[in-house]
Amino acid sequence: MVQRTVLKVDIHCEKCKRKLLKAVSVLQGVDKLEVDAAKGTLTVTGDCDPYEIIVRTRQACKYAEVVSIGPPPPPPKPAEKKPEQKKVEPCHMPYYPEPCQRWGIVRVDSCYDHNPSCSIM
Repeated sequence: MVQRTVLKVDIHCEKCKRKLLKAVSVLQGVDKLEVDAAKGTLTVTGDCDPYEIIVRTRQACKYAEVVSIGPPPPPPKPAEKKPEQKKVEPCHMPYYPEPCQRWGIVRVDSCYDHNPSCSIM
């Protein structure tokens, strides 16, 4: 049976974190390991014995307190997708003329002006 075990542990540095992860990850049935150094918690999700998790954690960290043992939270339900309607927005492009390198001509393209014109700078 898949369950989630949450333990409060002492994590002082990255070495402690690696040592803890290495000790618990070798257990049979571990599906997911999460270590939150800020909160000082170790969350193990899987089909492994909580007693073995506690023993391994105490061997690695010297201190482990059981916060909770129980079923994992249900996966989040996907939100219903509503059909999207395409919105036709008018073109609001700013006027940036493209200069012609050779002749010094500025080409004006605007989405409102369907008749492009040229002007000399």
